[in-house]
Amino acid sequence: MVRLTQNIEAAYEVETSYGNPPDGTLSHLGLLDTFDPRQVEKSITPVPSIGQSTDAHHAAGPIGVTLPLKVACQGTGWQNILGRAIGRTYASGSNLGTPMKLSTAVDSLSVLAKDVDGSFTLVGGVVPNETTLTADYTTGGYMTLEATCTGQYSEDHATGDFSGEFYGDDYSGVAFPSAPTTDPLLPTDMTLSYSTAVQDADMLRLKVTDGNYVEVGERYIRIFREDILDSVFAASGVNSSPYNGVLDLTHADADTIDDVVARINAKYSGVGTSAAGSGAGSDKSVNLLKGIYKMAGATFVDIPGIQSTSVDGAEGDMALWPNLKTVALKVANNNTAISGKTGTTWLLNNSISKGKADVTLDITMTAVDETFYDKYKAGTTIPLIRLDFGTSGSIALTNGTITAFSRPLTPGSELVDTLSIKFRGSGDYKNNSAYAISADWSL
Repeated sequence: MVRLTQNIEAAYEVETSYGNPPDGTLSHLGLLDTFDPRQVEKSITPVPSIGQSTDAHHAAGPIGVTLPLKVACQGTGWQNILGRAIGRTYASGSNLGTPMKLSTAVDSLSVLAKDVDGSFTLVGGVVPNETTLTADYTTGGYMTLEATCTGQYSEDHATGDFSGEFYGDDYSGVAFPSAPTTDPLLPTDMTLSYSTAVQDADMLRLKVTDGNYVEVGERYIRIFREDILDSVFAASGVNSSPYNGVLDLTHADADTIDDVVARINAKYSGVGTSAAGSGAGSDKSVNLLKGIYKMAGATFVDIPGIQSTSVDGAEGDMALWPNLKTVALKVANNNTAISGKTGTTWLLNNSISKGKADVTLDITMTAVDETFYDKYKAGTTIPLIRLDFGTSGSIALTNGTITAFSRPLTPGSELVDTLSIKFRGSGDYKNNSAYAISADWSL
């Protein structure tokens, strides 16, 4: 039988620990453009020998698995891959997992490929090393996410029962999911907005016990008291504060600065802690700059933001990015493979250690004015950029520096600006650069 690409489907599961497929509930990856679950390198080393006409031995090294894939932004597959490249952080305990900031923890998936003839390939320990989210406005087509992933091991079975194999999991009785029925995202489904300057250096003012700190993400504010979520800011049973120390900025009770101030002051009534806005009361709280801010006791600490009553650049000091041609958001983690043995099997990716992340936004656009060139020359930052996908969530990029700019001149053609922007987060405490990127969907 000739193998056909149109006969292949792929699904995934979230692993509770690296290289541990749960064989529970599968989710469909969505429309596949590139996929190879059998890209296995056995690291064979030919060994020459005197007296032999050719290499007399072939020494086997560690088995290295790479899983390249490219999917349309459809369903939850692309969010789970991109979200795990950013890293899963739990807003409280083991609840509310979101890609709210870059994480040093390795968060892995199991990927199961199915052929219509019934055969299966299982790859465990799938970790995205580099991901690229792309929107191309110059041609037809959907938004895509391309990922270079490593895998711990890849194995095949005719029925999906891997009980006697490396992982020992039985997928033969696990329902294979149907493909998503919703259309993938088009480039026009994404809104790219920005602000060229911080318009309010004290958009939110907090006065919390000295030594405490506050994390501001795209969706959640988290208030810590000595590295523990503050129980004084107690969960109230409503969605705006679902857990101790957590405030959901997307909830109607906390989506403006006035709302945030009211919620914090109500929680801390009588304990000497307070919050205040600075004339930005009706502005959206999600336009605060993402980062980690250390508190200073009786002194107000100012958290900057962009004054706008919208989240997508439709009003105020957030503007819509003009004349886009292509947008590519890249998250490269520079992971380190740690080789070793599991049982008797020598694996190149026996475990994975996350490296220093690079967050880069590459843009091409028809030249309009000198706004971005001036920012490039001056070396000043773009404080906030947001990729908004409507009901599919959003991504905030904080404190971006334009690291490269070009505008080549070609006779008889339009002028095209090419920009590359890197991000570093905001704040003054702990690993505040982790908030260079922050997304608001669930993982």
